[in-house]
Amino acid sequence: MELIRGLHNLRSGHRGNVATIGNFDGVHLGHQAVFRHLLEKARELGLPATVITFEPQPQEFFSPEAAPARLTRFREKLGAIRDSGVDRVMLLEFNARLAARSAEEFIHRLLVEGLGVRYLFVGDDFRFGRGRSGDIELLRREGAVHGFAVDNMSTFSLEERRVSSTRIREALREGDLSAAERLLGRPYRICGRIAHGDKRGRSIGFPTANLDLHRRSSPLRGVFAARVHGLAEGAWPGVANIGIRPTVSGDSRYLLEVHLFDFHRAIYGEHVQVEFAQRLRDERRFASFEELRRQIERDALEARACLGLSPG
Repeated sequence: MELIRGLHNLRSGHRGNVATIGNFDGVHLGHQAVFRHLLEKARELGLPATVITFEPQPQEFFSPEAAPARLTRFREKLGAIRDSGVDRVMLLEFNARLAARSAEEFIHRLLVEGLGVRYLFVGDDFRFGRGRSGDIELLRREGAVHGFAVDNMSTFSLEERRVSSTRIREALREGDLSAAERLLGRPYRICGRIAHGDKRGRSIGFPTANLDLHRRSSPLRGVFAARVHGLAEGAWPGVANIGIRPTVSGDSRYLLEVHLFDFHRAIYGEHVQVEFAQRLRDERRFASFEELRRQIERDALEARACLGLSPG
């Protein structure tokens, strides 16, 4: 899959596409259905299937404090899109310049001159351009002039409700990992690179692999039985805490810490995926490190039981 970072990297060979536009946070079953339609039309027309997306997401640019928690960082999203079989991703930096473009400018600069789109899939509620003035009807009118067709993406439902990133965030917030898995079509995972921490876990007998989430908020918070992918041939079991560590930390930065069971290798710098198997409890503040240590012992025992392991 080819990644095109910005309009300035478009070349003449990139013209001629079947495309779709969106945030695609989580790349859930609804997004996957869109990509299947995209690929079918692309193969029918003999053109590349192209996903157009934004970084940061528009709401993160306009209202960073109020933007919903990301289900996936860009690297995770890109991997899931690649797995769907899409040929190209056109990544647009969402900044003041892009936000100021009129809807007509957006169409002409990106869809007509830049990508030479022949067929476009968008949602009925898709809005774009300065002041969100552009919609699917404008796209259809412009498409009739410039030679591209526009189709709306059908709503994808599961259990008689629309599948959406919002619905998945709600499931994760409630600790309903099985519901999130059904909507995503895969277990929920967070990926990242293992970094050096403050080694407080080591001091109380529970060394942890630490991942900085690089995000303002997280859809998950609490303590979980977990499996870590990327360290061995199979998944490695452990117990994970995701949150702001109220007992040991004075800031509000989200961190993911995983204590790996019976693991004794240095892994700093390695890129892993943490899969959340079962929620054990909320994150909370403890009166002392000794109280925290005792609770982690209980969490580890419960996580081992959840993952089908002996008490250790």
